[in-house]
Amino acid sequence: MDRGNAELSLRTVAAEAGVRLGHLQHYFRTRADLVQAVLARVLARSLREVADVTGSAGGAVEPVVRSLLAQQEDARLVRLFTEIWALAAHDGSVAAEVRAFYRDYTGHVAEFVRSRDPGLPPHLCRARAETFVMLIEGASLFRSGVAAEASAATDAELTGLATALLGGGPPTGP
Repeated sequence: MDRGNAELSLRTVAAEAGVRLGHLQHYFRTRADLVQAVLARVLARSLREVADVTGSAGGAVEPVVRSLLAQQEDARLVRLFTEIWALAAHDGSVAAEVRAFYRDYTGHVAEFVRSRDPGLPPHLCRARAETFVMLIEGASLFRSGVAAEASAATDAELTGLATALLGGGPPTGP
């Protein structure tokens, strides 16, 4: 998907992978099958990374925020997610996979928020988690250069707001 969804075909994938089209079609009968397999693999890997960072941070907010923001430094990954979002807007099965991914992603973050503030009602843990995920995911378009140029001042604001949402104190200014 390096060249975008519009350029994705079994023929181009086979050529780039250096395999015969027939071999690829043995495993993926249609383009949709290939897209689903790529989607499942990418989303599962990303979800494992979220689970790892939220589960291993020992309640510390900064490593979680830093780790998730660091993923956005991978331009290929950001482009891939942009393509996935575009596909989800037009393909119900892709949209279902994306919703399941973000439900699980938000669930991990909500558990992290709950671990930081056990007295916070579950619906507020979920609301903070959803807001955090929206902030981080939307920021990827700006930080990657797709929607704007990244800036240190914006990154500082983003980090402060994201940290505050996870229960790490008030947002800090530039």
